[in-house]
Amino acid sequence: MLRIGGLLPHAAALLWALVVAVPLYYVVVTSLRAQEDTTGANPLSLPGSPTLENYGLVFSDGFLKFLFNSLLTTGLTVVVVLLVALPAAYVVVRGKRRRHQWLFRMFLAGLAIPLQATIIPVYVMIVEAGLYDSLLAIVLPAIAFAMPLSVLILSNFLRDIPEELYESMCLDGAGQMRVLVNLVLPLSRPALLAVGIYQALQVWNGLLFPLILTQREETAMLPVMLWQFQGQYTVNVPAIMAGVVLSAIPVLVLYILGRRFMIAGLTAGAGK
Repeated sequence: MLRIGGLLPHAAALLWALVVAVPLYYVVVTSLRAQEDTTGANPLSLPGSPTLENYGLVFSDGFLKFLFNSLLTTGLTVVVVLLVALPAAYVVVRGKRRRHQWLFRMFLAGLAIPLQATIIPVYVMIVEAGLYDSLLAIVLPAIAFAMPLSVLILSNFLRDIPEELYESMCLDGAGQMRVLVNLVLPLSRPALLAVGIYQALQVWNGLLFPLILTQREETAMLPVMLWQFQGQYTVNVPAIMAGVVLSAIPVLVLYILGRRFMIAGLTAGAGK
């Protein structure tokens, strides 16, 4: 029984590796097929005549322009979210007044609002503000929907900072801004990286806002580019897979570099 119990974790790990590896293998292999070879061949078999034409099609369709829009939108959203969410979380954790607790409850209420249910009001507000078909039309709603979870993660992390550190800085005559900059900011780097990576993934992969709130190719993002490879009667599956591979590379690099900090930040406060 002990031997079987020891094998179970290894079997589960192997099964999970297959669950992750097989779709990745399918995406890469399909991106190297010709479009006419996608219907008759085994989806998991190696292509008989590998081709890079699909990647050439993706680049010729304006991939670099879509990539720039996605990078700009994602970067701007993440920077603003971090700049606003950290002071808000600090006020929630250190604030002693009742309005500070109401502020936290408002952020928690935001977690219960599904993005899809608000797309019509968001669309109306963006049009009335004259921001339709601009990158700000994506950035502003993305910031709003990112704030509740960001404040929740950061506030849980700030509660793990020992009270003695706050008290020692106050005894030294430090004001709230100095405490935030010199104490909270350095200690919150794992949580900030976790929030930044998570929200970057959300904006990078988001389709609803770019599809509804933008129209021109000059303001389109990578998810919209992948959507354009679908015709009325046909779908260019290899081109879509090539676009997925190219779109996933920046996010994959970001996740590999920051996964340790992301796990540490997301699990902050879990033991309380």
